[in-house]
Amino acid sequence: MPPSLTSFTDDARIALDNIADRASGLVHPAIRLGVTGLSRAGKTVFISSLVHNLLNGGRLPLFEALRSGRVSAVRLEPQPDDAIPRFQYEDHIQALVRDRVWPDSTRAISELRITLDYQSASGWNRMFSRGRLSIDIVDYPGEWLLDLPLLAQDFRAFSENTAALAETGIRRELSREWLALASSIDMDAPADEMTARRLSESFAAYLRACKDDERSLSTLPPGRFLMPGDLEGSPALTFAPLPNIPDAKAPKGSLRAMMERRYDAYKNVVVKPFFREHFARLDRQIVLIDALQAINRGPEAVQDLERALTDVLACFRPGHNSFFSALLGRRIDKVLVAATKADHLHHESHDRLERLTGRLVDRAIQRIGMAGAGIEVMAIASVRATREATVKEGNQLLPVIVGTPMAGETIDGERFDGERKTAIFPGDLPEDPEAFFQKLDAPKAELPEINVVRFRPPALEETNGGLKLSVPHIRLDRAMQFLFGDRLA
Repeated sequence: MPPSLTSFTDDARIALDNIADRASGLVHPAIRLGVTGLSRAGKTVFISSLVHNLLNGGRLPLFEALRSGRVSAVRLEPQPDDAIPRFQYEDHIQALVRDRVWPDSTRAISELRITLDYQSASGWNRMFSRGRLSIDIVDYPGEWLLDLPLLAQDFRAFSENTAALAETGIRRELSREWLALASSIDMDAPADEMTARRLSESFAAYLRACKDDERSLSTLPPGRFLMPGDLEGSPALTFAPLPNIPDAKAPKGSLRAMMERRYDAYKNVVVKPFFREHFARLDRQIVLIDALQAINRGPEAVQDLERALTDVLACFRPGHNSFFSALLGRRIDKVLVAATKADHLHHESHDRLERLTGRLVDRAIQRIGMAGAGIEVMAIASVRATREATVKEGNQLLPVIVGTPMAGETIDGERFDGERKTAIFPGDLPEDPEAFFQKLDAPKAELPEINVVRFRPPALEETNGGLKLSVPHIRLDRAMQFLFGDRLA
């Protein structure tokens, strides 16, 4: 994170927190793994499946330490941060495995510690290492991450950027009411609480309309407008950007001065504490995205996803952590961008989804002029809800996926009840990502049709002892190996 985003006091507190973490790590080795994602990408499902597979001996052939038999025990332990809510793993896995419903999405920050006892692959390391690693999983909404760039923007820049984006594409219609209201008021008139409230409510309604499944847009700061929590109704959330702000300083006591003050309060009360107390202490990070949903919604949703990824990746400083740098200026040395719901495609398109997402990440990296070292891209399914099959159509064998659509899903005019399985042809992604993005950047772009159907979690078989088998997945083990496999070497 560029130094301009934090004050000297912030940097000092971050350094003290990192020193405390490092001192604790000398006694009890631990790694802090941040898990976030853009809307409905499956953060809760990812964490639940990762933990369930580790605890229950899931099929993880690409997770080397487990495959080679070097992991002797896995257990949940009390988390180190008592002031952070615990990630309710037991409730979420019960929803997935017993009730076959997807757990509620992330609404606030939470944490879970899982500890692995292992034997190092190196005889030298076995002499000096206790062979124990705790993974502190820090789960937080992607909307909070997208707030971090606000720390480098004053109210004028925030207003200009937000208003300019609101005038593009489908946002133009969605923002009409808010922009009309903002243009009708005298921002330099005396501050009025009811006017401020009408503006903030109208602006929040615009952001919610952008996030709706029908549009699936991703760049939607300020994040707490979409999930206010205990800040709902507070002055720190009762503001809105103002288009066409005059160059002159805001008159004292004016509505504009009030908006500026509350915007600054939002950064100081909401954004800075998250950066200082949580984000700046992370060692590794996974960012989950629903690229298929964006493709299904069309060019504007994909372009907005790229814009959001640009903002997200600008927050990270991938690079190697020396002992000294970890104490004073901790760096997230590995970032994984994972395109989820690979099980919604036939396996022939999994590599295509990965290449397309990789090109999306490359374009975002190029826009901000950063190096791609330490950033990996994968196509995964944290929970595999489908299986593959072939259907004969004429003289052709058509690759399909088979699953149980969620109640209310409609396919070709047929409405499903949540109990009956069906086979669908999901569509094909293009082999060449460059051709895809050439189409994306062209006027009136037409993207490939992908049948995005919401499936129920799978019904898991039981062993003779009545134990449910571990949750099936796609490449979850590969993600584990990248994110913390090196710490078990």
